[in-house]
Amino acid sequence: MARPEGAPEEPAADGTEPVTGFLARLTGLLLRTSGEGAELIAREVPAVGRALGADVSVLLVMDAVTLTVAVPGAPARTVIVRAAPEVARLDRIAALKPLVADVCAGRAGAAEASARLDRIEAAPAPYPWWLKLLGIVLFSLGFAPLMQPTWYEVGTTAVLATLAAVLVVASDRVPRLARVLPLVASVAVSVVTLGLFAGDPAHGGPVLLMLPALFFFVPGDYLSAAAAELGAGLISTGAIRLVYAGFLLVQLSVGVLIGVYVTGTSTEALFDTAAEADLPRWVLFASWTVFTAGTVLAFAIPRHFLWPLLALVYLTVGVLSAATVLIGETGGTFVAAVVLAAAATLLSRGPERPPRLLLVLPGFFTLTVGSLGMRGLTTLAGGHVVDGFTDLLELVLVVTAIAVGLVLGATLVPERSPAAPPPPTGL
Repeated sequence: MARPEGAPEEPAADGTEPVTGFLARLTGLLLRTSGEGAELIAREVPAVGRALGADVSVLLVMDAVTLTVAVPGAPARTVIVRAAPEVARLDRIAALKPLVADVCAGRAGAAEASARLDRIEAAPAPYPWWLKLLGIVLFSLGFAPLMQPTWYEVGTTAVLATLAAVLVVASDRVPRLARVLPLVASVAVSVVTLGLFAGDPAHGGPVLLMLPALFFFVPGDYLSAAAAELGAGLISTGAIRLVYAGFLLVQLSVGVLIGVYVTGTSTEALFDTAAEADLPRWVLFASWTVFTAGTVLAFAIPRHFLWPLLALVYLTVGVLSAATVLIGETGGTFVAAVVLAAAATLLSRGPERPPRLLLVLPGFFTLTVGSLGMRGLTTLAGGHVVDGFTDLLELVLVVTAIAVGLVLGATLVPERSPAAPPPPTGL
């Protein structure tokens, strides 16, 4: 049988359907929120199935899962679950963790778990639309000094990020816009940047001015997750996610080029030229707090997780900065990824702690691999072949360093397996 999101049409008389239906719905929700990786599906769905007395086989690709569920004494049932992975509602991942823990520990059966899953799916977003809009702006502002540590970069980003955030919020209400949102946003940001802000070369190249506002759409986290999945042996999922991330990068670059053509700007202007820094050090330090607060609001992360996320961001940035001085950028990125993965695993232990996937997210962004890809593509389009390929080569090296570092960190500090339910007692 096959239905969207894995919901079967009617219960079966043999009693397996409550378990199959719950597992299908759980898988659907995990798949919809798996933009940062599919590791939770591969690990938790079989564990939950065992706790409910079922043998579960999972065939996983990026946007689909085939579940085969078998309960002793009943015929096996197969369900195909399809969903587009995203990271828009991470509050649901946080709410699923204690539910999975209770099921695996035998504290909740299929009926109770299904009712709790109903409440998770029906719960509204933790923040209203205007706070999400503010979060996207703060997310971009926190990233802006990394591109160019200038007040002009920060001021330009405030305007451009507001434009991008309005489009994101509008796409929540207009699904057709969501399908082409990266392209529309990059065109809009490109046109406004080239028309209003990129007239003086002393303020830096136009791509450097655009990137912070487009950072919400740049798939650096997808690239890192794809490479990590490949390193962990999830070949099909990682390969498909890698292709998808590449498509998003090309889409953003095409949008920038359309803006160039609309405004009549020469493509040679896409060459990166950095402005002279004028931001004080305290602004650079505080920008990561702004960035983390924006991440919480933009991706619907429960606000009580702000402090562990903030600690991990500063830990990742600190390790990256120190290690880069000692062993270079690629080596520093590798060490930072190892520390991030190990620390996130330690902080995630316990059913009430944030999920590891959620804790790793800001670290993905701080390592900023996606911006290298977009800069490389736009620089190539501007006719600067050597510099464009240099950026793309650096992208490949950094993505690989992050992936291998994350896998090594997870190996050094492995996650605890879900608790098994207590054995039944008999007379």
